[in-house]
Amino acid sequence: MTFTAIRERLRSRRAQLVLALVLLLVLAGTIIGIATTGNTVHVSSRFVAGTPEGGKPVQLDTSLYLPEITPAPAVLLSQGFGGDKSSLDSEARSFAERGYIALTYTARGFGRSGGLIHFAAPGYEVHDGELLISQLAARKDVKRVNGKPQIATAGGSYGGALSLLIAAADHRVGAVSADITWNDLSHALFPNFAGSGSGVFKRLWAGQLFANGFPDRLPPGVADGPSPGQLGALGPLGCGRFAADVCAAYLASAAAGTPNAPMRQLMRQASPATVMASIKAPTLLTQGEDDSLFPLSEADANARGLAAHHTPVRVVWRQGGHDSAVGGGTATSEAIAWTDDVFAGKVGTTQRFRFSEQAGVVSAATGDASQQTLQAPGYPGIAGQPRPTRTVQLSGPPQPVSAPADGSPAMITTIPGLGGISSRFDQAVPLLPSAPGQTATFTSGKVSGGLLIAGQPTVQLVITTQSTRDVTLFAGLRDLAPDGSQTLPSQLVTPLRLTGMRPGAPRTVTVRLPSVVRNVQSGHRLALTVSTTDFAYAAPRDARNYTIALADRTGAVTIPTGSGTAISAGHPVTWLIVGGLVCLLIGGAVAFVIIRRRLVLKSVPELAAVPVSIESLVKEYAGGYRAVDDVTFRVERGQVVGLLGPNGAGKTTTLRVLVGLITPTAGSVHVFGEPVVPGASVLARIGAFIEGPGFLPHLTGRENLRLYWAATGRPEPDADFATALDIAGLGPSVDRRVRTYSHGMKQRLGIAQAMLGLPELLVLDEPTNGLDPPQIAEMREVLQGYARTGRTVVVSSHLLAEVEQTCTHVVVMHKGRLVAAGSTVEIAGAGGVQLSVADPAEATRVLEDAGITAELVPARRALEDVFLDLIGAGND
Repeated sequence: MTFTAIRERLRSRRAQLVLALVLLLVLAGTIIGIATTGNTVHVSSRFVAGTPEGGKPVQLDTSLYLPEITPAPAVLLSQGFGGDKSSLDSEARSFAERGYIALTYTARGFGRSGGLIHFAAPGYEVHDGELLISQLAARKDVKRVNGKPQIATAGGSYGGALSLLIAAADHRVGAVSADITWNDLSHALFPNFAGSGSGVFKRLWAGQLFANGFPDRLPPGVADGPSPGQLGALGPLGCGRFAADVCAAYLASAAAGTPNAPMRQLMRQASPATVMASIKAPTLLTQGEDDSLFPLSEADANARGLAAHHTPVRVVWRQGGHDSAVGGGTATSEAIAWTDDVFAGKVGTTQRFRFSEQAGVVSAATGDASQQTLQAPGYPGIAGQPRPTRTVQLSGPPQPVSAPADGSPAMITTIPGLGGISSRFDQAVPLLPSAPGQTATFTSGKVSGGLLIAGQPTVQLVITTQSTRDVTLFAGLRDLAPDGSQTLPSQLVTPLRLTGMRPGAPRTVTVRLPSVVRNVQSGHRLALTVSTTDFAYAAPRDARNYTIALADRTGAVTIPTGSGTAISAGHPVTWLIVGGLVCLLIGGAVAFVIIRRRLVLKSVPELAAVPVSIESLVKEYAGGYRAVDDVTFRVERGQVVGLLGPNGAGKTTTLRVLVGLITPTAGSVHVFGEPVVPGASVLARIGAFIEGPGFLPHLTGRENLRLYWAATGRPEPDADFATALDIAGLGPSVDRRVRTYSHGMKQRLGIAQAMLGLPELLVLDEPTNGLDPPQIAEMREVLQGYARTGRTVVVSSHLLAEVEQTCTHVVVMHKGRLVAAGSTVEIAGAGGVQLSVADPAEATRVLEDAGITAELVPARRALEDVFLDLIGAGND
C-alpha cells in the first residue's frame, strides 16, 4: 500500500471516529437532557423589600439567575444557617443551566440583609419567603401552566426547613426539595427517644448554631449601633443579630440544659412537623448519613408525616451531611431531577428510594471501603412497603456504671462538623473509650453472611438508678472487626433520658438506636455500648450510679435491613450507553486541567534526600485572588529556614500547601521527592503546627498529646512522649486541663504535639506567639538542636531579630511572590556598606605595625533593615 493510500485511509478513519463521537454526544445529550437549554446564565443582584420589623423596612439581598431561554419554571433557593446567598451560587447556576429561573437570597439577620434572626418564624423568615414567591409569580418570564406559575422551593439545613415551611404557607409552591433538615427542632436539639418532656441538650451543636448569629461584620447602619426605634438592632448584650426573644429563650434553656416554655414555642413554630397537613407540593427529602445534627430519623419523620396526608414524597439517603462536606452535588442533582419530574407531571404516589452504602471492598490505596448507591422500589416504613428486619443476639451480665459530675471526663463520639476527624479519636482507643466504669458493653457472636443495617435498630434494656429519679445515658451500636478495631457508624449515639425513676427499682425501656447505614462484614461482631457521658451533650451536674442490663426475655437487638439494585450516580440506562464516553471526556478534561495548570503529581527520585522542593507554586482563590504567585525555593537537610513576610504575604498559605491542608492551583510541592497531596503517605514524615493550637479543653495536656498520637494509628513507643513533654516545659501543668492554660502554654503544648515522633521535617507557623523572652530563647535552642540531628525545620515568624538568631536560611515573601531566598548571612550581608579609606594598603600596614591583623570583610546589616528594603522593593 502506498503512503498516499495509507494517509487517505487514516483520514477516513479519523472522520469516522469524529462522526461517531458527535453521534454519541448527541445521544448522550438526548438521554441525559443536557441539551435542553443553552448554558448561558445571566446573573443580577438587588435588594428587595422583606417583612418590616419594629415599624421599619427590612431589605433582603437577592440574586436572580436567568437561563438563556424563557419563559421557564422558577425555584427559590434558601441558605443554610449562618451562610448567605453566595453559598447558593453553584446550585443556582446548575438550576439555571438546566433551564430554570433561580432566585437566591440572604435570609434576614445574615450577611448584607437587614433585620434580626427570628429562626424560621412564620411572621418573619417564612413571610419573607412568601414575598419572594410573589415576586417570582409576578414575572412574565416565569412559566405558567393552566394560569398557575411553576415555582419550586429548595434548600439545605435551615434552608430546607424554610423550603418546607414556605410551601406550607404558600400553595403557589408546586415542588419542594429539602436537604439535611429537621422535622421537629425540639427533638433535634433536645433529643430524647424515651418520651421525656425535657430531652438531653445537644450542647455543642446548639452552641455552634447560636454562634452563627454573630457575624464578623455587620451590615452598614447596624454596625454603627441602633437607634432607639430600631428594635435594638444588635439585640441584648451578647446576642449578635438574634431577636431579643430568641436570644433570651436560648440563653435560659442552654443554662438550664432543658428548653423553657418560650424556647419550646420558638422551636415548635420553626418545625415542619407542625405543618405537615398544609404541605401539598410533592416533596423530595435528601438526608445525609453522616449527620449528628439532623440524622436520618428527622427525614424519616418528615416522610411519614407527608405520606400520612397523601403528599407525594421521595426519600434519598445520601453520603455526607453536617459532619461531612461530601455529597452536596448529589443533593443538587436529585433536586433538579425531582423538580423536572414534578413539573412534567411524572410524579405518582409510589416513589423510589435511594441510599448510599459501603460495599465492603476496601481500597488498598486509601484504606476506605468503596461506596455504592442502591435503589429500592419504595421507602421502607411508609404504608404498603414492608420493612425486613434481622435479630442479633447480644450477651453480657448486668453492669454497674458511674456518671461523673457535670459529665467530665466524657466520651468523645462526634464533634460538630468534624465527624470524620472525631471518628479517628473514637477508633484510636479500645472498645471502652471513656474513663473506666462509665460504659456498659454487650456483644454478639460473629455475624454470618454479612449484615446491612439500613435504619433504626431497637433494643430493650433494664436500667436501675441507685439514688436519683432521673437517668441520662448514651447508647450506640458498634461494628467490631476480627482484628479488634471498632467503628461507631456515622459516629452517632442515642441520648436517653428517663424521668420518674424510683431508686433501686429496675425499669425496662425500649431504646431506639441511631438510624444508620452500615455494611457489617461476615465474621464481624456487634457491640452495644451504653455510656453515662458524651462530649457533645449536656450531662447532670451531680455524680450518679446506675446498673445496665439486657432485658431478660430478649437480650437481642432488632435491626432493620435494606436491599436494592446497585446503580451508578444517574440513570442506569444513561450510563450503559454513554458511561465509557463520559469517562473518556472527564479523563481528558482532568488531564487537560493538570497539564494546563502544571500540577506535578509524580515522584521525583532525585529529590528523595531533599526535605522540601517547591517549584512555581501558585495558589489562587475565588475571584482571581492569588495568595501565592509563582514561588520557587528549596530546603535542605539540617537547615532551620525562616519564612518571612508581612501580613498577606502568603506565608501561611504556602505552609498549608506544604503540609497537604490545601491543594495548589499550579506548580509542584515535593517532600523527600514525593508529591504532597491531601492524605499522602509522606505527610507522616512531617510534624506541623499551623494557625494556632487546637485542643480538647476538658482533657489535660498529657491526655491531648496521647489522644493525638493514638489518632495517627502509630505505635505508642514511637511517639517519644518524654522528649515532647520536656520540650513543652509545662512541668506539673501538663496534667492540668487545657481549659486552664494561658495562650503561651497552649502554644508550647502545640509545638510539643508537632514534635511527637520526632518527624524528619518540622513546620511551625509563628511558634513563639505568646511566649515570654526566656521561653523564646529556650525555643531557639530547641529548634537549632533539632536541626543538628539532621532533621529540618521550616518556621514562619514576624520576630525578625529572633529569626536572625535562630535560622540558618530565610525565604522572604511579599504579596504572594518570592523576593529573596538564601542563607541568613548572605541576606543580611547583602547591600552592606564599608568604611572607605583613601589608601587601604597604607591603612593595613599601619595596623600590622601596631600588631593588629586586618582583613577585608563585608559589612552586615540587621535583618530587619534588609527585610524592610526587600518588601519596599516589592511595592514598586
